[in-house]
Amino acid sequence: MIFLLKLLLVPSLIALVTLAGRRWGPLVAGWLSAFPIVAGPILLVIALEQGPAFAAAASANTLLAVLAILVFSIAYARCAHLGMPRAMTAALLAYALAVLVLKSLSLPLWAGFIAVVGALLVAPRLFGPAPGQAGSGKPANDLPWRMLAGALLSLSVTYAASSLGPRLSGLFAMFPVMSTVLVGFSHRSSGPGFAVALLRGMVNGYYAFAVFCVVLSLLLRAQGIGLSFLAATMAALAVQLGVRWLVQRHNEKTLRAAACQPSAASLE
Repeated sequence: MIFLLKLLLVPSLIALVTLAGRRWGPLVAGWLSAFPIVAGPILLVIALEQGPAFAAAASANTLLAVLAILVFSIAYARCAHLGMPRAMTAALLAYALAVLVLKSLSLPLWAGFIAVVGALLVAPRLFGPAPGQAGSGKPANDLPWRMLAGALLSLSVTYAASSLGPRLSGLFAMFPVMSTVLVGFSHRSSGPGFAVALLRGMVNGYYAFAVFCVVLSLLLRAQGIGLSFLAATMAALAVQLGVRWLVQRHNEKTLRAAACQPSAASLE
């Protein structure tokens, strides 16, 4: 059952997010993919195989790994105009450097949460101007490859957990599986503008992810695995919906303000 969880869950979720992106656009797909649909199953497998205490420590480090994901996202956005291979290489190198820095840090859970929320507030300002939307014009027939890549990454991280220890297991549970798979394939098929918009959507979703990690890390020390993951998922879902509502309200206010401004022609 654990092997089937590793093999099937993450690819299935990647398929759902991919289809959502094709239906509703990159911002919605990014918002959905930032939900703990990759790290959550990986942490669940770690909890089942290594025990709740191990998974609690891993969850705290997964929270910090959001900082490395933001470094990845900013680096990719800044280099997206250079093409997918160069942008992905730069982003993965930046991610690896960030993980090396985080590996040497030891922060209390509350301090890590504050650092992540602060970084999430700042990150959108660092993305730079949006690149053009032009894609390659190739048909979007890459869904099986996306699912295969997600399965391989998920299996690699969970199988390595016992030798990595809770700190590195937690950090690599947040390996940018969704970012590398979804953003890379989307860049090739839909252009750099779509890929960067996907990353921007992910930033809004990481607030819920941070709450998931905090609740999970706290509850695994005192509650059962099932109850801990259920409560963490419900808390993340509540935050996810709340952030989505706030973003929609902000966008509506921005549109109303723009509509109320007199045009330059009317002022002449």
